[in-house]
Amino acid sequence: KSSHCLGVSECWDYRIHFAIARHLAQDGAHMVVSGQKQQNVGWAVATLSMVGTMCHLGKAEDQEWLVVTVKGQAVGGEDGDTQIQGSSVVLVSSMVGYVPIPLGACNTSRTALLGLSKSLAMELAPKDIWVNCLVPGIIKTDFVQMGRLREREESLRESNQDGHLKDCAITMSFLCSADASYVTGESILVAGFSQRLCRL
Repeated sequence: KSSHCLGVSECWDYRIHFAIARHLAQDGAHMVVSGQKQQNVGWAVATLSMVGTMCHLGKAEDQEWLVVTVKGQAVGGEDGDTQIQGSSVVLVSSMVGYVPIPLGACNTSRTALLGLSKSLAMELAPKDIWVNCLVPGIIKTDFVQMGRLREREESLRESNQDGHLKDCAITMSFLCSADASYVTGESILVAGFSQRLCRL
């Protein structure tokens, strides 16, 4: 078993993060969910029966409390000093980080996550911490049913198959596991086939 901290996203589709949290918990992970909206965190905590906490990343005190909460859920370490060597960090971006759609700042933030994962991979490699980025494409949720958004994303792919929440959850489970310890600095697309994306 292992300890994980997972954010319940507000900017993008939090249902993807919820599916990931549920799958990791089923794998035996000790989960902490966090987010800026109490309703989303509360819903995840009530549904998954796990620890949750509010965390606004712009507030230092929230960040500190999140770290304390995660350490409290970690296996071992009675003194609260959790060992992080041999750990995994997985950021969640989106295919709009590669091919922008009309979502303003969300495009920019998703592109930034792609670069951040590579920078962190280089910085944390000496500490035996691997860092990757999960990049979902069209995943069947309420969010992607928005007309213009769906049309734009569908134009980027050649297959007719939508992705499912479990596709992201299973990929995340692998990236968080020791089986992925030789995979770092990578952006893993879960987006079907697209010639435009394959050229990146």
